Amino acid sequence: MSDNLRMGIIGIGGMGSHHARYLLRGDVPGAELVAVCDTNPDRLEWARENLSESLQTFDNGNAFFAAKAVDAVMIATPHYFHPPYAIQAFENGLHVLSEKPAGVYTRQVREMNEAAAKSDRVFGIMFQMRTNPIVKKIKELIDSGELGEIRRTNMYATRWFRAQSYYDSGGWRATWGGEGGGVLLNQCPHSLDFWQWTCGLPKRLRAFCYFGKYHNIEVEDDVTAYAEYENGATGLFITSTGESPGTDRLEVDGDRGKVIVEDGTLKFWQTRESVDKFLREYKRGFGEPECWKCEVPIGPRGEDHVGITKDWLRAIRTGSKLLAPGEDGIRSLELSNAMLLSAWTNDWVDIPVDEELFYQHLQEQVKASSVRKKETSGTLDVEDSWH
Repeated sequence: MSDNLRMGIIGIGGMGSHHARYLLRGDVPGAELVAVCDTNPDRLEWARENLSESLQTFDNGNAFFAAKAVDAVMIATPHYFHPPYAIQAFENGLHVLSEKPAGVYTRQVREMNEAAAKSDRVFGIMFQMRTNPIVKKIKELIDSGELGEIRRTNMYATRWFRAQSYYDSGGWRATWGGEGGGVLLNQCPHSLDFWQWTCGLPKRLRAFCYFGKYHNIEVEDDVTAYAEYENGATGLFITSTGESPGTDRLEVDGDRGKVIVEDGTLKFWQTRESVDKFLREYKRGFGEPECWKCEVPIGPRGEDHVGITKDWLRAIRTGSKLLAPGEDGIRSLELSNAMLLSAWTNDWVDIPVDEELFYQHLQEQVKASSVRKKETSGTLDVEDSWH
């Protein structure tokens, strides 16, 4: 009898099928994919023909859980369904690894976190950017204090270009009722997690969201947000799915230097002394603190989705600390919810966001929606959709 962890996947669309392929290739030793679930019969037929004839297939979540066929489940459904499926999985004694975002609104994800806390199961979220050695290194520089207290953060996340055909590929895409948002909910959970994981959450923000600026959609495809932190630092976040060529760049200025991540490189300049101390005490007007450009050693390339799945499996087996615990999913969602709420109310929004106020405004968008999209039976190949 195999001692492999029996794995299931709920949602066998673009991301679900990607996870299925690397599990079946054996890229995650100790994990065995034995079951998939999807409400779309075409996707189940695709799974039978393209994955493994031995896979058990289920057309609804209740049947999937009732079968007791798996020990752990990966959830790769449309966003609204991540929390309810996760909660049901915890109630059935299963470990959970959820795709991003954890959910659409923070109240929903808080309930998901509460269910995880009540169980003794391991809850992870697919924030694969955390496996990137450069992302790890900038977090290490900030957490260690080498950069000093943060003074400013600037993040550009505009390499998420999408053609109209992308939005037309599924009836749930780019709708308030189906997806719950646009670039902030679909593409940017990774960028927002990178921002908050390294720099922390701001205390409040003011955002300007443009809905259907570049595409024939009802949700946001262009966002600019200004953030303020508890210590007086400020931040800027810009994202879009309508700019090409786009830019991925994080710049963090601290009291002891500056770090820039862009184009797969990390640059670090460290001042010899505190910038704040120098500007207060220097008497000759035009001087600046002495500054050194430092070479920062970077580890081997991260394993992206496979790496997060391995880390989750290791935590299940050994109790090790997760690189991307599911509880962290609410943090990037605080940012996206706050940005949308700021645009809807034309005002500043405090973090943590007002859960009930956000939910109320979201429901107003859902009710006002006039989009009626035809469901498509195909699914997009997402292998090259992340970077």
